[in-house]
Amino acid sequence: MSKMTVFLVDDHEMVRLGLKTYLMLDPDIDVIGEASGGIDAIDQISQRSDELPDLVLMDLMMPDMDGVEATRQLILKYPKLRIVMLTSFMEDEQVVAAIQAGATSYVLKTVSAEDLIYAIRGAYRGMPVMSGEVSQALTRGLRKRAARPDDEGLTEREKEVLLLIADGKSNKDISDELHISIKTVKTHVSNLLMKCEMQDRTQLAVFAHRKGWVKLS
Repeated sequence: MSKMTVFLVDDHEMVRLGLKTYLMLDPDIDVIGEASGGIDAIDQISQRSDELPDLVLMDLMMPDMDGVEATRQLILKYPKLRIVMLTSFMEDEQVVAAIQAGATSYVLKTVSAEDLIYAIRGAYRGMPVMSGEVSQALTRGLRKRAARPDDEGLTEREKEVLLLIADGKSNKDISDELHISIKTVKTHVSNLLMKCEMQDRTQLAVFAHRKGWVKLS
């Protein structure tokens, strides 16, 4: 039987090394590549279009392109690709965004090595694997979206970011004004693009104006 091929995506080299070292101990798994960010992952996997990995182990928070956006783009190009989100973050909205982007499973980095392998094998077979707390976060996130139909399911922070985008602010400007990291700003922008079904910041700005959320001076 051929081995399951896995591609690692994480912006921390030591995390990738640890994952690769452990996964390669499994006789049924072959780690065939790794990337330090979302853009790098898309480029490398696209070069392997004739022989895609069976599964991608994807970090959520990365500086160039976060895991949600990378997952969304990869699934659009390769619908059968299995992606497991492996992260330290478990905000309700992040779990929902990752699953809606196409991730098969959402796994916390605090899981045991055995549970990670179980999640990988499950995703490989198309079976979503999530801990009880992640499932609860997914349920809460979906309920919150359903309760806010007029806001397109946006969180208060996402709406703040959207209004600043509509005001012509850059990621750096938004980071400074809201006192959050640029990485976090990029994650919010990615989520906004997905939720509002827009392609770029200009469309987001127009969307905010059409909703009447932007006050004209």
